[in-house]
Amino acid sequence: MKQTILITGASSGFGLMLATRLHETGYNVIGTSRNPGKMQAPFKMLTLDITSDNSIKSFSEALFKHVSQLDVLINNAGFYVSGLAEETPVELGREQFETNFWGTIKVTNAILPHFRKQKSGKIITVGSITGLVAFPNASYYAATKHALEGYFKSLRFELSEFNIKVAMVEPMGFKTGIISSSVSAQGKINDYNSYRNKIEKFSNNIFDNAPHPTPVVNALIKLVEEKNPTFSHPIGKGASMLANFQHFAYKPFEKKVIKNINKF
Repeated sequence: MKQTILITGASSGFGLMLATRLHETGYNVIGTSRNPGKMQAPFKMLTLDITSDNSIKSFSEALFKHVSQLDVLINNAGFYVSGLAEETPVELGREQFETNFWGTIKVTNAILPHFRKQKSGKIITVGSITGLVAFPNASYYAATKHALEGYFKSLRFELSEFNIKVAMVEPMGFKTGIISSSVSAQGKINDYNSYRNKIEKFSNNIFDNAPHPTPVVNALIKLVEEKNPTFSHPIGKGASMLANFQHFAYKPFEKKVIKNINKF
């Protein structure tokens, strides 16, 4: 019997592609969206706003009316705040954390009692290479992804006795529509004008030339199928090397990033 898989943020990007692939393979897929009525999906969709405690409570009650056992939770919902750190309002930074970090944690906490009761389960969280390697123009986004790395590393230890597996994927830049749905900092500080112009062109170039997200979807499917997955899974050309480069040779890494930005 195929597993039942819950995917948050399944109305677009990685979530939609993954949910569709898993559904076509024969898995029992349940996706979530803040407005599931706006799309037609071949799999079941439930309403969930991960920033709302009431929505999470209503969702978890509805979920277990549809399924008696849940095998995999894939935390995918989130959004992207771009902008230089000083120019980004703290309030916007808080919104980034409320969704990407706290929303993810609250959904996970809503599912954990059911995983513990059935003595099995798997939690896969979509992080980002910026959770391992931070770049300019994405300070709050990188901070949320770093926070998720630390949280789930710790949680992995705590859940091992319940046969609950915890893993993360850390994709490089892929074409998912994340930029079109992103929120940009509105503040402008004149001292940053020259640098801002360079970093925006640098960032746009990365996403304009980003590859199709098939490798990320393939990696997530492999984690669904794997019995005992390891924790961290950087995905994309040079992803693992980049993380090691920053960790073991930070000065050359920093010089390389600055050199690439200054090309613009």
